[in-house]
Amino acid sequence: MAAAQPGRVPPPRRHIEHPRGGPTVLRIILGTQLRRLREAAGVTREAAGEAIRGSHAKICRLELGRVGCKERDIADLLTLYQVTDEERRAEFLALARGTSTPGWWHRYNDVLPGWFETLIGLEEAASVIRTYEVQFIPGLLQTSQYAHAVCRLGNPQASGAEIERRVELRLRRQALLTAPNPPRLWAVLDEACLRRPLGGAEVMAAQLRHLWEMAQLPNVTVQIAPFDLGGHAAAGGPITILRFLEPDLPDIVYLEQLTSSLYLDKRDDVDHYLAVTDQLSAQAASPRASLAMLEELIAGTEGGTKHGTEGATQKGAEKG
Repeated sequence: MAAAQPGRVPPPRRHIEHPRGGPTVLRIILGTQLRRLREAAGVTREAAGEAIRGSHAKICRLELGRVGCKERDIADLLTLYQVTDEERRAEFLALARGTSTPGWWHRYNDVLPGWFETLIGLEEAASVIRTYEVQFIPGLLQTSQYAHAVCRLGNPQASGAEIERRVELRLRRQALLTAPNPPRLWAVLDEACLRRPLGGAEVMAAQLRHLWEMAQLPNVTVQIAPFDLGGHAAAGGPITILRFLEPDLPDIVYLEQLTSSLYLDKRDDVDHYLAVTDQLSAQAASPRASLAMLEELIAGTEGGTKHGTEGATQKGAEKG
Protein backbone atom coordinates (compact mmCIF):
# COMPACT_ATOMS: atom_id res chain seq x y z
CA MET A 1 0.00 0.00 0.00
CA ALA A 2 1.46 3.33 -1.07
CA ALA A 3 2.19 5.88 1.63
CA ALA A 4 0.06 8.99 1.76
CA GLN A 5 1.73 12.17 0.68
CA PRO A 6 0.84 14.91 3.19
CA GLY A 7 1.56 17.69 0.73
CA ARG A 8 -1.05 16.50 -1.75
CA VAL A 9 -4.02 17.67 0.34
CA PRO A 10 -4.00 21.34 1.45
CA PRO A 11 -4.38 21.98 5.19
CA PRO A 12 -7.98 22.71 6.20
CA ARG A 13 -7.20 25.56 8.61
CA ARG A 14 -8.58 28.28 6.30
CA HIS A 15 -11.93 26.49 6.21
CA ILE A 16 -12.17 26.47 10.00
CA GLU A 17 -11.41 30.18 10.18
CA HIS A 18 -13.92 31.05 7.45
CA PRO A 19 -16.81 28.59 7.77
CA ARG A 20 -19.14 30.37 5.36
CA GLY A 21 -21.98 27.97 4.81
CA GLY A 22 -21.61 26.47 8.27
CA PRO A 23 -21.51 22.74 8.95
CA THR A 24 -22.94 21.81 5.53
CA VAL A 25 -19.93 23.18 3.71
CA LEU A 26 -17.43 21.97 6.29
CA ARG A 27 -18.76 18.41 5.88
CA ILE A 28 -18.28 18.59 2.11
CA ILE A 29 -14.78 20.04 2.43
CA LEU A 30 -13.75 17.45 5.03
CA GLY A 31 -15.22 14.64 2.95
CA THR A 32 -13.40 15.80 -0.18
CA GLN A 33 -10.07 15.94 1.62
CA LEU A 34 -10.58 12.53 3.24
CA ARG A 35 -11.34 11.03 -0.17
CA ARG A 36 -8.12 12.49 -1.56
CA LEU A 37 -6.13 11.12 1.36
CA ARG A 38 -7.71 7.69 0.96
CA GLU A 39 -6.98 7.57 -2.76
CA ALA A 40 -3.41 8.78 -2.22
CA ALA A 41 -2.92 6.00 0.33
CA GLY A 42 -4.38 3.36 -1.99
CA VAL A 43 -7.10 2.39 0.52
CA THR A 44 -10.47 1.05 -0.64
CA ARG A 45 -13.76 2.30 0.78
CA GLU A 46 -14.37 -1.16 2.20
CA ALA A 47 -11.08 -1.10 4.12
CA ALA A 48 -11.76 2.43 5.35
CA GLY A 49 -15.21 1.39 6.53
CA GLU A 50 -13.77 -1.50 8.51
CA ALA A 51 -11.30 0.88 10.17
CA ILE A 52 -14.16 2.91 11.66
CA ARG A 53 -16.40 -0.06 12.40
CA GLY A 54 -18.70 0.81 9.50
CA SER A 55 -19.30 -0.02 5.87
CA HIS A 56 -18.16 1.29 2.50
CA ALA A 57 -21.56 3.04 2.29
CA LYS A 58 -20.73 5.02 5.44
CA ILE A 59 -17.42 6.10 3.91
CA CYS A 60 -19.23 7.10 0.72
CA ARG A 61 -21.69 9.28 2.67
CA LEU A 62 -18.83 10.77 4.68
CA GLU A 63 -16.79 11.62 1.59
CA LEU A 64 -19.83 13.22 -0.06
CA GLY A 65 -20.41 15.39 3.02
CA ARG A 66 -23.89 13.96 3.57
CA VAL A 67 -23.39 13.06 7.23
CA GLY A 68 -21.62 14.38 10.28
CA CYS A 69 -18.65 12.55 11.75
CA LYS A 70 -17.08 11.57 15.05
CA GLU A 71 -13.60 12.77 15.89
CA ARG A 72 -12.69 9.19 16.78
CA ASP A 73 -13.58 8.05 13.26
CA ILE A 74 -11.56 10.83 11.66
CA ALA A 75 -8.57 10.05 13.87
CA ASP A 76 -8.74 6.37 12.88
CA LEU A 77 -8.99 7.25 9.19
CA LEU A 78 -6.02 9.61 9.42
CA THR A 79 -3.99 6.84 11.00
CA LEU A 80 -5.06 4.43 8.24
CA TYR A 81 -4.09 7.02 5.63
CA GLN A 82 -0.68 7.44 7.30
CA VAL A 83 -1.20 11.07 8.29
CA THR A 84 1.03 11.19 11.36
CA ASP A 85 2.00 14.85 11.69
CA GLU A 86 0.32 16.06 14.91
CA GLU A 87 -0.33 19.60 13.73
CA ARG A 88 -1.90 18.33 10.54
CA ARG A 89 -4.04 15.81 12.41
CA ALA A 90 -5.17 18.56 14.79
CA GLU A 91 -6.36 20.65 11.87
CA PHE A 92 -8.46 17.81 10.49
CA LEU A 93 -9.93 17.06 13.91
CA ALA A 94 -10.81 20.73 14.40
CA LEU A 95 -12.55 20.67 11.04
CA ALA A 96 -14.44 17.55 12.14
CA ARG A 97 -15.63 19.37 15.27
CA GLY A 98 -16.86 22.21 13.09
CA THR A 99 -19.13 19.87 11.15
CA SER A 100 -21.27 19.40 14.25
CA THR A 101 -21.61 23.11 15.02
CA PRO A 102 -25.23 24.09 14.26
CA GLY A 103 -25.89 26.65 11.53
CA TRP A 104 -28.36 29.48 12.14
CA TRP A 105 -31.04 27.46 10.35
CA HIS A 106 -30.99 24.67 12.95
CA ARG A 107 -33.33 26.70 15.11
CA TYR A 108 -35.97 25.96 12.47
CA ASN A 109 -35.58 22.18 12.65
CA ASP A 110 -39.26 21.86 13.54
CA VAL A 111 -40.22 22.98 10.02
CA LEU A 112 -37.00 22.25 8.11
CA PRO A 113 -36.76 18.88 6.32
CA GLY A 114 -33.29 17.37 6.22
CA TRP A 115 -33.19 17.30 2.43
CA PHE A 116 -33.72 21.09 2.32
CA GLU A 117 -31.26 21.91 5.09
CA THR A 118 -28.36 21.11 2.78
CA LEU A 119 -29.52 23.72 0.27
CA ILE A 120 -29.49 26.50 2.87
CA GLY A 121 -25.89 25.74 3.79
CA LEU A 122 -24.89 25.64 0.13
CA GLU A 123 -26.62 28.96 -0.56
CA GLU A 124 -24.63 30.54 2.25
CA ALA A 125 -21.35 29.39 0.69
CA ALA A 126 -22.16 29.93 -3.00
CA SER A 127 -20.54 32.61 -5.12
CA VAL A 128 -23.13 32.18 -7.90
CA ILE A 129 -26.70 30.85 -7.67
CA ARG A 130 -28.40 30.20 -10.99
CA THR A 131 -32.05 29.24 -10.85
CA TYR A 132 -34.93 28.57 -13.22
CA GLU A 133 -38.50 28.57 -11.92
CA VAL A 134 -41.58 27.48 -13.81
CA GLN A 135 -44.35 28.02 -11.24
CA PHE A 136 -43.31 30.23 -8.32
CA ILE A 137 -41.16 33.30 -7.74
CA PRO A 138 -37.85 31.96 -6.31
CA GLY A 139 -37.80 31.76 -2.53
CA LEU A 140 -34.88 34.20 -2.30
CA LEU A 141 -37.01 36.85 -4.04
CA GLN A 142 -40.39 36.36 -2.36
CA THR A 143 -42.27 38.86 -0.23
CA SER A 144 -43.64 37.84 3.15
CA GLN A 145 -47.25 37.70 1.94
CA TYR A 146 -46.37 35.77 -1.21
CA ALA A 147 -44.31 33.34 0.89
CA HIS A 148 -47.33 32.85 3.14
CA ALA A 149 -49.41 31.89 0.12
CA VAL A 150 -46.77 29.47 -1.17
CA CYS A 151 -46.27 27.82 2.23
CA ARG A 152 -50.01 27.50 2.76
CA LEU A 153 -50.42 25.94 -0.68
CA GLY A 154 -47.70 23.38 -0.02
CA ASN A 155 -48.75 22.66 3.58
CA PRO A 156 -52.55 22.91 3.68
CA GLN A 157 -52.83 21.06 7.01
CA ALA A 158 -50.22 23.17 8.81
CA SER A 159 -51.16 25.42 11.70
CA GLY A 160 -50.87 29.18 11.51
CA ALA A 161 -47.85 29.08 13.81
CA GLU A 162 -46.08 26.55 11.57
CA ILE A 163 -46.73 28.65 8.48
CA GLU A 164 -45.26 31.67 10.28
CA ARG A 165 -42.14 29.65 11.11
CA ARG A 166 -41.75 28.55 7.50
CA VAL A 167 -42.11 32.11 6.24
CA GLU A 168 -39.66 33.40 8.86
CA LEU A 169 -37.10 30.83 7.68
CA ARG A 170 -37.61 31.82 4.05
CA LEU A 171 -37.15 35.52 4.78
CA ARG A 172 -34.06 34.80 6.90
CA ARG A 173 -32.50 33.00 3.92
CA GLN A 174 -32.87 36.14 1.82
CA ALA A 175 -30.46 38.11 4.02
CA LEU A 176 -27.50 36.66 2.12
CA LEU A 177 -28.38 38.74 -0.97
CA THR A 178 -27.69 42.02 0.84
CA ALA A 179 -24.91 40.80 3.15
CA PRO A 180 -21.27 41.78 2.56
CA ASN A 181 -19.78 39.91 -0.40
CA PRO A 182 -23.15 38.47 -1.46
CA PRO A 183 -23.50 35.74 -4.07
CA ARG A 184 -24.63 36.60 -7.56
CA LEU A 185 -28.21 35.45 -8.12
CA TRP A 186 -29.17 34.85 -11.75
CA ALA A 187 -32.86 33.92 -11.97
CA VAL A 188 -34.78 32.95 -15.10
CA LEU A 189 -38.53 32.89 -14.53
CA ASP A 190 -41.17 31.40 -16.76
CA GLU A 191 -43.83 34.01 -17.52
CA ALA A 192 -46.33 31.77 -15.72
CA CYS A 193 -44.65 32.68 -12.42
CA LEU A 194 -45.63 36.29 -12.96
CA ARG A 195 -49.12 35.70 -14.34
CA ARG A 196 -50.45 33.33 -11.68
CA PRO A 197 -52.03 35.58 -8.98
CA LEU A 198 -50.90 33.55 -5.98
CA GLY A 199 -52.37 35.00 -2.80
CA GLY A 200 -54.66 37.35 -4.69
CA ALA A 201 -54.23 40.46 -6.83
CA GLU A 202 -52.82 42.73 -4.08
CA VAL A 203 -50.27 40.16 -2.91
CA MET A 204 -49.18 39.53 -6.47
CA ALA A 205 -48.91 43.25 -7.25
CA ALA A 206 -46.64 43.73 -4.22
CA GLN A 207 -44.59 40.69 -5.24
CA LEU A 208 -44.03 42.01 -8.74
CA ARG A 209 -42.90 45.37 -7.37
CA HIS A 210 -40.52 43.61 -4.96
CA LEU A 211 -39.13 41.51 -7.79
CA TRP A 212 -38.49 44.66 -9.82
CA GLU A 213 -36.74 46.29 -6.85
CA MET A 214 -34.56 43.24 -6.18
CA ALA A 215 -33.56 43.18 -9.84
CA GLN A 216 -31.93 46.58 -9.30
CA LEU A 217 -29.32 45.09 -6.97
CA PRO A 218 -25.94 44.77 -8.69
CA ASN A 219 -25.70 41.09 -7.74
CA VAL A 220 -29.20 40.10 -8.92
CA THR A 221 -30.15 39.43 -12.54
CA VAL A 222 -33.71 38.55 -13.54
CA GLN A 223 -34.75 37.23 -16.94
CA ILE A 224 -38.22 36.21 -18.08
CA ALA A 225 -38.92 33.31 -20.43
CA PRO A 226 -42.06 34.57 -22.19
CA PHE A 227 -44.92 32.35 -23.32
CA ASP A 228 -44.11 32.98 -26.98
CA LEU A 229 -40.73 31.30 -26.48
CA GLY A 230 -42.52 27.98 -26.88
CA GLY A 231 -40.84 24.82 -25.63
CA HIS A 232 -37.33 24.78 -24.21
CA ALA A 233 -34.92 22.30 -22.65
CA ALA A 234 -35.66 23.31 -19.04
CA ALA A 235 -39.43 22.97 -19.29
CA GLY A 236 -39.51 19.88 -17.08
CA GLY A 237 -39.21 21.66 -13.75
CA PRO A 238 -37.23 24.07 -11.56
CA ILE A 239 -33.42 23.94 -11.57
CA THR A 240 -30.87 25.51 -9.24
CA ILE A 241 -27.11 25.41 -9.84
CA LEU A 242 -24.72 26.53 -7.12
CA ARG A 243 -21.13 27.46 -7.86
CA PHE A 244 -18.37 28.11 -5.31
CA LEU A 245 -15.03 29.87 -5.13
CA GLU A 246 -13.74 27.19 -2.75
CA PRO A 247 -11.83 24.63 -4.89
CA ASP A 248 -12.91 21.75 -2.63
CA LEU A 249 -16.58 22.44 -3.39
CA PRO A 250 -17.78 21.17 -6.78
CA ASP A 251 -20.63 22.80 -8.67
CA ILE A 252 -23.90 21.32 -7.42
CA VAL A 253 -27.26 20.98 -9.16
CA TYR A 254 -30.32 21.08 -6.88
CA LEU A 255 -33.59 19.58 -8.15
CA GLU A 256 -36.57 19.94 -5.82
CA GLN A 257 -39.51 17.55 -5.77
CA LEU A 258 -42.70 17.52 -3.71
CA THR A 259 -41.28 15.79 -0.64
CA SER A 260 -37.59 15.35 -1.44
CA SER A 261 -34.75 16.68 -3.55
CA LEU A 262 -31.76 15.59 -5.60
CA TYR A 263 -28.23 16.98 -5.33
CA LEU A 264 -26.07 16.23 -8.36
CA ASP A 265 -22.33 16.90 -8.41
CA LYS A 266 -21.02 14.50 -11.04
CA ARG A 267 -19.29 16.46 -13.76
CA ASP A 268 -21.40 15.08 -16.62
CA ASP A 269 -24.66 15.88 -14.81
CA VAL A 270 -23.56 19.38 -13.88
CA ASP A 271 -22.33 20.10 -17.42
CA HIS A 272 -25.68 18.98 -18.83
CA TYR A 273 -27.67 21.32 -16.58
CA LEU A 274 -25.24 24.18 -17.16
CA ALA A 275 -25.76 23.78 -20.90
CA VAL A 276 -29.54 23.79 -20.40
CA THR A 277 -29.49 26.96 -18.29
CA ASP A 278 -27.07 28.66 -20.69
CA GLN A 279 -29.41 27.92 -23.57
CA LEU A 280 -32.44 29.10 -21.62
CA SER A 281 -30.71 32.36 -20.63
CA ALA A 282 -29.83 32.98 -24.28
CA GLN A 283 -33.44 32.38 -25.36
CA ALA A 284 -35.16 34.32 -22.57
CA ALA A 285 -35.74 38.06 -22.70
CA SER A 286 -32.67 40.12 -21.82
CA PRO A 287 -32.46 41.62 -18.31
CA ARG A 288 -33.48 45.03 -19.70
CA ALA A 289 -36.40 43.63 -21.69
CA SER A 290 -37.43 41.55 -18.69
CA LEU A 291 -37.57 44.67 -16.50
CA ALA A 292 -39.76 46.30 -19.13
CA MET A 293 -42.10 43.28 -19.01
CA LEU A 294 -42.23 43.57 -15.24
CA GLU A 295 -43.12 47.25 -15.51
CA GLU A 296 -46.01 46.43 -17.83
CA LEU A 297 -47.29 43.78 -15.45
CA ILE A 298 -47.01 46.13 -12.47
CA ALA A 299 -48.89 48.82 -14.35
CA GLY A 300 -51.63 46.32 -15.11
CA THR A 301 -52.20 45.29 -11.51
CA GLU A 302 -54.46 47.14 -9.12
CA GLY A 303 -52.60 49.93 -7.36
CA GLY A 304 -49.40 49.22 -9.25
CA THR A 305 -49.60 51.74 -12.07
CA LYS A 306 -47.19 54.24 -10.60
CA HIS A 307 -45.43 52.49 -7.75
CA GLY A 308 -41.87 51.42 -8.24
CA THR A 309 -41.54 52.09 -11.97
CA GLU A 310 -40.40 55.69 -12.12
CA GLY A 311 -37.02 55.90 -13.74
CA ALA A 312 -37.10 52.20 -14.49
CA THR A 313 -36.03 52.48 -18.11
CA GLN A 314 -32.75 54.16 -17.28
CA LYS A 315 -31.97 51.77 -14.42
CA GLY A 316 -33.00 48.84 -16.52
CA ALA A 317 -30.61 49.90 -19.25
CA GLU A 318 -27.79 49.79 -16.72
CA LYS A 319 -28.75 46.20 -15.88
CA GLY A 320 -28.95 45.20 -19.55
